[in-house]
Amino acid sequence: MHIPIENIYYLLCYAWDTLDEKEQVNVAVDDRTELLDLFAKILVNGTRMLLKRGIERNYVNETLELPGVKGKLEMGPTLKSGLLFKQRTVCSIDEFSGNILSNQILLTTLYRLLRTCDLNPVLKKQLKSLIWLFSGIQTIELSNRVFNQVRLHRNNRFYNFLIRVCRIIYDNTLPTEKPGEWVFKDFTRDEGKMNKLFEAFIRNFYKKEFPEWKVGTEVLHWQFQIPEEAHRDFLPVMRTDISIENEQEKIIIDAKYYRETLSTWYDREKIHSQNLYQLFSYLLNQQRSDCTDSFKTRGILIYPDTGKEIDLDYWYDQHLIQIKTLKLNVNWKEIERRLKGIL
Repeated sequence: MHIPIENIYYLLCYAWDTLDEKEQVNVAVDDRTELLDLFAKILVNGTRMLLKRGIERNYVNETLELPGVKGKLEMGPTLKSGLLFKQRTVCSIDEFSGNILSNQILLTTLYRLLRTCDLNPVLKKQLKSLIWLFSGIQTIELSNRVFNQVRLHRNNRFYNFLIRVCRIIYDNTLPTEKPGEWVFKDFTRDEGKMNKLFEAFIRNFYKKEFPEWKVGTEVLHWQFQIPEEAHRDFLPVMRTDISIENEQEKIIIDAKYYRETLSTWYDREKIHSQNLYQLFSYLLNQQRSDCTDSFKTRGILIYPDTGKEIDLDYWYDQHLIQIKTLKLNVNWKEIERRLKGIL
């Protein structure tokens, strides 16, 4: 199934909860846009906005060799290096600087994009012109640990969007045999990554579109009688993909991304058995004797539509169990209508 680039962009922005930032960046996308070019356009437009309003700055501690004394004198290094005889010292100074982690990640990613194969030449020129404007900011070695160290808050919320784009570029670029060059790996072909994206997209779509409802994940407890408490530690955690509660009902949704919507057994199409077992287990184990409504909880399995729309209904006791598909290769308004219609 080919998902249009514009729809991939929407999926990501819903999953990241950055729809407002998407509108600010205002990236034009058409059927000819490649995924790599999309991320480059986002960073180019987003970086221009940052530079226009002023990049984030903070106090950065630097240790320098100076004439005289400024800031905090580092006596040990000063004495060891014999600088006192030259009327110089080693001092630690707090400088108000743009050379902070978020800007370093952004600049390093711009450099990486510049050296990535198959990037549109026009975008390469735009990246070069932007890089020159990052005066006094150093590039760094990117890693998962570096991305996890970024501290974001209300005043630098826009960085959240750009850092997420930087991370997806980092996660999906590989070095080539030629030193200093990178190749972009299309993550939409990775079923595992798309499954996480599909789940986060649906959860945040409902959270955004139905703010009056309680939408999130939920940890359920096994309804077992456990003779020894120590045995409880061996039970796996049972966490729903999406739990929704409103005044009328409770709904548990399992969102699963497969290249083929149904599995095949002796040339006959079937629902993926492990998904049905999992959803059924959620419905049984969330039942509570002190809450009669929990015996009416609805369960929904949502798959991407790979060519055949599916709407199946089953009943177990008072639980309605539904299997639905969602087309991802149609106009975005149709996707919105389908998701709202499912509930």
